[in-house]
Amino acid sequence: MKNILVLISTAAQAALNEGAIRNAIDVLRAQGATVGLPNWLAPEIACELPFDGSAMPMATPVAMTAIDAVVVPAVGRRKRLLVADMESTIIQNEMLDELADFLGLRERIAAITARAMNGEIDFAAALKERVGLLKGLAVARLDEAARRIRYTRGAATLVATMKKHGAHCALVSGGFTYFTALVRKALGFDTDDANVLKQEGGTLAGTVEPPILGKEAKLATLQRLAAEHGLSTTEAVGVGDGANDLPMLKAAGLGVAFHAKPVVAAEVPARIDHGDLTSLLYLQGYRQADFVEREDP
Repeated sequence: MKNILVLISTAAQAALNEGAIRNAIDVLRAQGATVGLPNWLAPEIACELPFDGSAMPMATPVAMTAIDAVVVPAVGRRKRLLVADMESTIIQNEMLDELADFLGLRERIAAITARAMNGEIDFAAALKERVGLLKGLAVARLDEAARRIRYTRGAATLVATMKKHGAHCALVSGGFTYFTALVRKALGFDTDDANVLKQEGGTLAGTVEPPILGKEAKLATLQRLAAEHGLSTTEAVGVGDGANDLPMLKAAGLGVAFHAKPVVAAEVPARIDHGDLTSLLYLQGYRQADFVEREDP
């Protein structure tokens, strides 16, 4: 069959059961689809349904409470390149907001961050404005901010599993190399790309090294890495949450909007709203038994 509907519950509160599977089958059949037998990828967490029918690949024909439902093509599911956004995706934090906290500016800067991530204002302009407000902050505060990093559940297992199966794993961020380098090392990513904070003596200069890594650069990184590894972008999985991730997500063979901002969720059909980062493995057809289980830092 040409399409696969993947149903994913959260590992923390596994809620996928036979009733939910039957409901999904009924919905697909009501749309005129021919549905194959359910294939469980993880008990109570993930199950896939092969089908043929009018539902377009990468669309979501089934809406289910607290369960993610994503349609992927049956062919070419396993990807050989992972390009992942960092903040609010691989980690839960927005590191600019964490730095702003030291200056009593968290609410002010977080509001700008939220508007930029939802595509309401230009990313580069928003970054310059926010970094400018950090001018004079002691460089030592970067270490303090790094200790606040909270890793998203499943991040370490996602990277370890894809690397075991031959994929190149890249971290690309509109944030800063100081933090991407730490996260790359902690999780085992192969490479990281981000913006470089300028320093003056022992304080931040309030600027970044040009050019700014924004949405165009994220797309270019995906394309460059694919070319370097002799791959098509269709062999890549991209994951992110913000408006600056959209071009990258749309160009990847599997672009996943992960707990995404409204503008991203509206434009990227493969949405994970409930599950953790291991959901990206289920979308590629990995079974839980195939995972290289790693504790998140």
